Amino acid sequence: MSGVQMLTVTEAEGEARLDRWLKKKFPQLTQGAVEKMCRTGQLRVDGARAKAATRVAPGMEVRVPPLPTSGPVAPVALRESGPRIPEADAEMIQRAVLWKDEHIIALNKPAGLPSQGGSGQSDHRHVDGLTPALMFGYKDRPKLVHRLDKDTSGVLLLARTDRVARALSEAFRDRTTRKIYWAVVAGVPNPRMGTIRYGLVKAPGRGGHGEGEKMICIHPSKVNDTEGAKRATTDYAVLDALGTRASWVALVPITGRTHQLRAHMAELGHPIAGDGKYGGSSQENMGDGWGAQIGGDISRKLHLHARSISFDHPITKKRITLTAPLPEHMKRTWKTMGWFENDVPEDPFADEQ
Repeated sequence: MSGVQMLTVTEAEGEARLDRWLKKKFPQLTQGAVEKMCRTGQLRVDGARAKAATRVAPGMEVRVPPLPTSGPVAPVALRESGPRIPEADAEMIQRAVLWKDEHIIALNKPAGLPSQGGSGQSDHRHVDGLTPALMFGYKDRPKLVHRLDKDTSGVLLLARTDRVARALSEAFRDRTTRKIYWAVVAGVPNPRMGTIRYGLVKAPGRGGHGEGEKMICIHPSKVNDTEGAKRATTDYAVLDALGTRASWVALVPITGRTHQLRAHMAELGHPIAGDGKYGGSSQENMGDGWGAQIGGDISRKLHLHARSISFDHPITKKRITLTAPLPEHMKRTWKTMGWFENDVPEDPFADEQ
């Protein structure tokens, strides 16, 4: 057995989930062992109890309890390749590649596919677990630098090297990237363009691994007085509407909080179509209601899509803008509504910037 170790996350390691960061350093550890150390409070981050999914970042100190040193240890490269990925899943994630060069891969993430593993997920059936299928001859798996909710589709970036991962992570923190989402919401927001500034705080009593997680909006004037609340800002613009029943909106998250767009639109009284968590799955909006289900032939799936992303390429320094086609259930909704993707500006906020 080793003794207690106090390890500091380095700049080279960047941001990562605690369990993945730890298993990279100690390949003999299993996921179960990591979660047990978290449950018993033996594994701590900056002195505080942590969960397997806790995010660690450069400068944080991790307390690692005594670890077994005997027994076979698989090489990191073999362990990171993980279980064999079914051919159908490998083909699915490869078809999702929207753009790539030798530094970055951009996916059009399918709705329903989680970005990372969690409670109830299989070993690989999430973007992070499928990255061995995206190596394309490189020796390392590409790394997630941001996430999308499981039921949100659209542009998702992966870095092919640690250096690029660090640079892109910094760009997201510094807000030099620009993401535009498209959504269908119940009703028509008034005014048709504006900014939402409600803070967000996690609802109490939710699952430990994010299952059931829900955010509560806090009035901007009360954020500083609310424990755990964080400021959040979203720009929105109505692009088209079907009477008063539903509208097509563009959303730009100025901050990047959990469920920010979904919680903000619901707080306005215009929840995103198909959002059972924030809009009420049993409520149908027939033109004068608040519910998130539009009804009729409109899919009950979440209508939220990361339509485009703009960022400065870490290596070439050129500004890159990538656009992701709508998923099938949203394409059908656009057809039903009589909306056309090319009828609206790529960035409806351009004149406001």
